Amino acid sequence: MSRLLLGVSGGIAAYKALETVRLAVRAGHTVRVIQTPASERFVGRASFEAITGAPVLVDEFEPDPARGAYPGEPVGDRAPISHLGLVARAELYLIAPATANTVAKLAHGHADNLLTTAALAAPCPVLVAPAMNDRMYASAATQANLELLAARGVVIIPPGEGELASHGEHGVGRLAEPQDLLDACEAVLGGSVGRRGDLAGLRVLVTAGGTREPIDSVRYIGNRSSGRMGVALAARAAARGAEVTLIAAHLAVPLPPKARVIQVHTAAEMKEACDREFAKADVLLMAAAVADFRPAAPFHGKLKKAASLEAPEAIELERTEDVIAGLARRRAANQVLVGFAAEHGQGAVQYGRGKLLEKQLDAVVVNDISRPDIGFESDANEVVIVTASDERRVPRASKERVADAVLDEAGRLRHEREQEELGGGTRAPRAARG
Repeated sequence: MSRLLLGVSGGIAAYKALETVRLAVRAGHTVRVIQTPASERFVGRASFEAITGAPVLVDEFEPDPARGAYPGEPVGDRAPISHLGLVARAELYLIAPATANTVAKLAHGHADNLLTTAALAAPCPVLVAPAMNDRMYASAATQANLELLAARGVVIIPPGEGELASHGEHGVGRLAEPQDLLDACEAVLGGSVGRRGDLAGLRVLVTAGGTREPIDSVRYIGNRSSGRMGVALAARAAARGAEVTLIAAHLAVPLPPKARVIQVHTAAEMKEACDREFAKADVLLMAAAVADFRPAAPFHGKLKKAASLEAPEAIELERTEDVIAGLARRRAANQVLVGFAAEHGQGAVQYGRGKLLEKQLDAVVVNDISRPDIGFESDANEVVIVTASDERRVPRASKERVADAVLDEAGRLRHEREQEELGGGTRAPRAARG
């Protein structure tokens, strides 16, 4: 994990910096924030302090209560000069949003506030994410300033195209999205989450969420899956260049922005969607919690209470079809299938290996849902990735980082498959490998 310094200048896109910080902290980084006085008109320092757990500095002459330390580090005995202390310990300095005024100051070496002074003193990589009106961004002065910064080794994170702050205006100038900002930081740092483009050309099919099997028109049998893990897989696969289709069942989290999404409700609908999409996929990541049972005869309407003749004394259940096992039986030789096993307590890994062999999968991701700090409804996870020849433990981390570990393994398996095909080898049955 890395120490990140964020500089926030005075643009309306400052609100995206809050989400960037939240994502960075969730990914395990420690973050300190510098704001310009103008930025406080858009986002107050208390918001950043609440997310980072560290004081925010605005003025060059205000003391730093943390004395240059990042969250989790001991506070030093002496107070360093603020613009030197924070950036000297940072492993990366991201300035987002960078207004046209800030970009001009950085390009010409101005040091009239804490943000720009820290940039001049930065021994670490500096990344600048411009955000402004499209006409300001396209101006010759701004483009020349950005070219000058890039020539000096500053990493420019280009803005996106879309609606701008001015009513009715549309163009290039929107601050890059928070996840893209973090991806760019981690790419520079060389972290696993930053391997942008390594999945380019792959078609990844992801399932997420939990199916609901109707008892009547109001009630259903369901589970606690929020879809966070599946959404993280879809988002990270898309960020790494894959073409992603997400089959989503009752998500409790926002949809990933770069994936094609198919909404489903029941296990039968999940199976139908998977059957339709599977042949086009290079990799299947079956992270959804698909119900194993459903009411055999759901009631059309709302069942009344027990006094009513309509209410059954018992609800008869029937098994649903095993979606991933059915897909595995008709897979192509070059497809990689990854299953997920949410288990409770001891024996989870052994069960996962049994699932791997029984369903003829390439990998099974096992997590222990008996722990309250990981799994369902948690932002973190800890898993064991079981393959025919190995077991890889992924320590507790954000679900985005766990997703990258799973994608790394899927990519490795895919590469292994391609090498075997090029070599003309014959693959042994999956249950016999290892």
